[in-house]
Amino acid sequence: MGLFAKNQSPLVGVDISSTAVKLLQLSRAGDRYRVEHYAVEPLPPNAVAEKNIVEIEAVGEAIKRALNRSGSKAKHAAAAVAGSAVITKVIPMPAELDEDDMESQIELEAVNYIPYPIEEVNLDFEVLGPMPGNPEMVQVLLAASRSENVEMRASALEVGGLTARVIDVEAFAIENAYALIAGTLNIPHDGIVALVDVGATMTTLSILRNGRNIYSREQVFGGKQLTDEVMRRYGLSYEEAGLAKRQGGLPESYEIEVLEPFKEAMAQQIGRLLQFFYAGSEYNRVDQIVLAGGCASIVGIAAMVEEQLGVQTMVANPLAQMTLGPRVQAHALAQDAPALMIACGLALRSFD
Repeated sequence: MGLFAKNQSPLVGVDISSTAVKLLQLSRAGDRYRVEHYAVEPLPPNAVAEKNIVEIEAVGEAIKRALNRSGSKAKHAAAAVAGSAVITKVIPMPAELDEDDMESQIELEAVNYIPYPIEEVNLDFEVLGPMPGNPEMVQVLLAASRSENVEMRASALEVGGLTARVIDVEAFAIENAYALIAGTLNIPHDGIVALVDVGATMTTLSILRNGRNIYSREQVFGGKQLTDEVMRRYGLSYEEAGLAKRQGGLPESYEIEVLEPFKEAMAQQIGRLLQFFYAGSEYNRVDQIVLAGGCASIVGIAAMVEEQLGVQTMVANPLAQMTLGPRVQAHALAQDAPALMIACGLALRSFD
């Protein structure tokens, strides 16, 4: 099974993060998309550790619950492996090769780029276009992941009642979803956008230029730190703390003593990730910060990041221009939208 398979029947995008399964199914009429089905289902603690599936059964059961709750009847799914589990390289290839010849040639070449035995790897490639300044060659994006990463996801989907049609790469899924918001950004033509996905345990920075990912970096920081602090301070269980964070009901001191310091820490982490990017590239600024992930829903976070870092900042909503099917609750969807970037990018694979 390739990393970018083609397909026709409706696909449900399934994003398996460290704390939840996020499921999204879209339909399309003309150039308008519609959200048909969606659900976010929490995972038991430690079923997924830093994006690696540890307990296939537990993840599969969560997928099954999400599928039931969403009302989707889809049988096929697109999921993604994390960037840290994927090796991507852009390699030059002669333009005159047809797809079969190119595939054979890439399999021979891949040995030079991949540090694992080739039989333990799932490979795929996509032709990006001609080499600048050399029309006889094309640039080919080679993506490879250890077969076990791909198989674990396929197995979890199977337990959940779905067949994996596409196993994508998170960074490409984000690019896909980013295309839906790119038009709303107020940036120069080839502006630099920092898309920061702050999840429960990991924060991922993706730098995009002309819709393509030119840099990414992950670091351990996320909403779980806020949940842990709520548990510690107010004597709640993990589930209670997660719920209170989303639905309120905490003492008045929460805003000032717990939430504000967390927002400041989040802005600092984003600043630090950007410093790494500036240090390792020819850029020294970005034109726009786009916040995604569960923590992007925190009230006032965009304003704080903008104020601390001096860069215009917005919260991602890849579904903003979409209509909603009868099963979808607008309020819940709006709350979850920033965390659905990867699920949205995967769901869009239905229309490739």
